[in-house]
Amino acid sequence: MKQIPNLFTLLNLFCGCIAIVCIMQTGLTISVDGYGENLVVIPEKIYVASIFIGAAAVIDFLDGFVARLLKASSEMGKQLDSLADVVSFGVAPGLIAYQFLRLSFAQQADGLDINLLWLLPAFIVPCAGAYRLARFNIDTTQSHGFKGVPIPAVGLLIASLPLVYWYSGRDAVTLLLMNKWFWYGVVFITSYLMVSTLPMLAMKFNGVSVKKLLPFLILAGILLVSAIVFGWLAVPVTFIAYVILSLLFKQPEP
Repeated sequence: MKQIPNLFTLLNLFCGCIAIVCIMQTGLTISVDGYGENLVVIPEKIYVASIFIGAAAVIDFLDGFVARLLKASSEMGKQLDSLADVVSFGVAPGLIAYQFLRLSFAQQADGLDINLLWLLPAFIVPCAGAYRLARFNIDTTQSHGFKGVPIPAVGLLIASLPLVYWYSGRDAVTLLLMNKWFWYGVVFITSYLMVSTLPMLAMKFNGVSVKKLLPFLILAGILLVSAIVFGWLAVPVTFIAYVILSLLFKQPEP
């Protein structure tokens, strides 16, 4: 029984590995039009990877729930969970950023000859995520809130962007997602949020009250409304709302 939560954690890792395979086997098509400009067909495999990262997030929630239900929490489970999270919510999203950066450069006339150094910032995401997880594992002061944005939140944000690209139906959003400076901004801002010590909301508190539940109720409302109005854009909208609400409703340590 004690190993059941660990099996969930390994399934999280398994989904992360499949996501990486989907991201790397892109089926990328690049052609040159009559004006010498590169035309890029974005790989559909990245869309599939987003689904597996989402599945990993669901499983990541369930392994903690199962561990508490079975009273099978352990130090090994904590470390294993962090290792799985680095892959599913760090490495895989970092590769999504890498591929979108590569595609954004490929639109330029000389984009196929771009120096690799322009693409490597994408891997700041998994590095920042690994640092945050290591700090979390040795920090005993995060029992009622997080310091820095949790890596699954960042992983889901980045994983949602390919889905936004395909299904937003908004030309302005599509153009933005093929802009290299947008992706540099996503990489550096999310990485900073993870390694920062900004107080972030967590469903961890002694007792339940309207005051403690209020930010989560607001967040749920924003998610619901934005999902109806914006579709997959609801994920970035909710992420931004989560950061803002966390700063407005700080959870003090008892």
